[in-house]
This record gives sequence, structure tokens and C-alpha cells, in this order.
Amino acid sequence: MTEPTSATTLALVATGFSVAALFPGMDGNAVIGAFAGAALVALHARDVRAVTRGFYLAISWVMGYLAAPVVSRLAGLQESGVAAFLAAALVIAVTLQMIERIKTLDPFGWFRRGGGAP
Repeated sequence: MTEPTSATTLALVATGFSVAALFPGMDGNAVIGAFAGAALVALHARDVRAVTRGFYLAISWVMGYLAAPVVSRLAGLQESGVAAFLAAALVIAVTLQMIERIKTLDPFGWFRRGGGAP
């Protein structure tokens, strides 16, 4: 028996490619690369609920597509699909790491030390 998330993933893929077909200016390679990276993130996140994995998939997919030109330029990649895959695979991990660091940030500790080096 298949997992409930596999049917959801298939529906998201079909919807995503259908929406991409409606916009002829979209980069098909970046759409597919971003989806592959987002699917990897969603499948790898086993310790969270299915709804959260769905949000991870959607956020990674969109941000992977949007960040593909930046990653291509910074990494010197020729293919937008590879850049979108890398961006989608990294966006959730990097963002969650930044959120954890912000939670532990003590902005008033800098003032208590007198503004000098720690």
C-alpha cells in the first residue's frame, strides 16, 4: 500500500507542471530541478508531520526556482536545473538553522559587555 503522501506528492507535481505550462516564460529546467530538490527535502524530513513535509516541499520548490539564477551566477553553473536543485535542497536547512540561531541570539548581551569584543 502506498503512503498517503505519495498521492499528495503526485498531485502537487501534476499541478506544478500544469501551472508551469500556463506560463510560457517559465524556465522548465528550473521548475523540474527545483521540484527534485524540494522532493528530496520533503522525503528526507521523516521526523515531522506530513503537513509540515508538504509545506517544506512547497517552500523549497518556490524558493529553489526563484534562487536558481543567483545560485547559477555564484557557483558558475550553466544549467538552471542544477542550480534550482541545489537551491531547493538547501533553502529549508539553511533557513531552519538561521531561525535556531536567532532564537539563541542575545542582543542585550552585547550592551552588557560594553560593546567590546567578547
